[in-house]
Amino acid sequence: MAEAKNGDTVKVHYSGKLEDGTIFDSSFDREPLEFTIGAGRLIPSFEQAVIGMVPDESKTVTIPKDQAYGSHREDLVMELGRDKIPEDMDIERGQQVQVRQEDGQIFPVMVTEISESGVTLDANHPLAGQDLTFELLLVEIC
Repeated sequence: MAEAKNGDTVKVHYSGKLEDGTIFDSSFDREPLEFTIGAGRLIPSFEQAVIGMVPDESKTVTIPKDQAYGSHREDLVMELGRDKIPEDMDIERGQQVQVRQEDGQIFPVMVTEISESGVTLDANHPLAGQDLTFELLLVEIC
């Protein structure tokens, strides 16, 4: 039976868990994830974990935070004064909003705190600072 290798397009079911066992994403209740190994669309360690697998094979792999979304960086957390938030904008803690930098680039941030004086925004990936464990099932090598 053929093993998955770099350049192959594969279909994989996965379940991603945090260290405390919380499942943050899973494809087992929907279509499997289809991707080309080595194309760079996913975390490289996730793609590498599929190499050598054969269809119907399962495995569990833990990807350390430095090979996933990196450490949580405090320099990506910012406080904005209330005067910087449009009055007609309803914001909630946990909401993702887009911020425009001075150079015009737009990027997503998470609202983490709201106070009388301002709003705290976090531009870290939501999974930054987390080791990720994936249960993988190779469904098909296309």
